[in-house]
This record gives sequence, structure tokens and C-alpha cells, in this order.
Amino acid sequence: MIDIKLLDTSLIPQDCVNFVSNDDAGGISVFIGTVRNQTKGKKVVRLEFESYAPMAISEMRKIAENATKKWPVEKMAIHHRVGTLQIQEIAVVIAVATPHRKAAFEACQYAIDTLKETVPIWKKEIFEDGEVWVAAHP
Repeated sequence: MIDIKLLDTSLIPQDCVNFVSNDDAGGISVFIGTVRNQTKGKKVVRLEFESYAPMAISEMRKIAENATKKWPVEKMAIHHRVGTLQIQEIAVVIAVATPHRKAAFEACQYAIDTLKETVPIWKKEIFEDGEVWVAAHP
């Protein structure tokens, strides 16, 4: 089972953990990506995320489906934020449940790495002295 969401409200990691939890899972791996206060030595004030939602959701679903082909994934949740995020807010949550821990770690890492490469999400970094659009997942 797969749970994919692109939200303009706060992400709740426990929602992802609750979704993937099941009796067959011996391992649950969770990645939480947050907004940090600097990029390349420049102070970040906030981030603004935009996406082409239909394609972003489709690509996130494809990532989860591919993960289930590579590892014995019982359940996977991928939630990503759009909109304005402040420092320490959660931008992405990925949770993966598998029978054993190694597969959970590997599938979770695959999901975040692939998401960064393929999902059409863009971010604007707002600094004290300006702003710049960059690929959220270069």
C-alpha cells in the first residue's frame, strides 16, 4: 500500500508512521527533511516550494511503486510540502515498512534520492539580502 500526498499544510511524521505500521513489518525507516537556517554560508529566512502537482504526485507514486519492486516493501508513505516554510519546518517525510531493517533503510534512501532527482518541485530560497529559485531536488 502506498500513501502519496502533496500538502500546503504542516506535515505530521506520525501520520506516515501510522500508515506504514503493520504486523508484517519488522523495520520502519523514516526520513524527515527540514528547512535549515543556511545554504552555502548564507542565512536562509524561509523557503517557498512550488510544484506541478499532477506530475509531482505521479512521480512520487512511481518512486514508491519502483521501491516495492526492488525491496519487500509492505507499505510506503511519501508526503511533501508546498507553500512557504519557516526554519525547522518539515518539507518532506518518507516512511517505509519492510520485514527487515536493511530493506527499510535502503528503500527509504532510494525514495528520497530519487525524489530529489525526478519530482518537479522547485524552491525559492529567501535570504536576508535577496532570493533565488533553485531546484528543490537538484
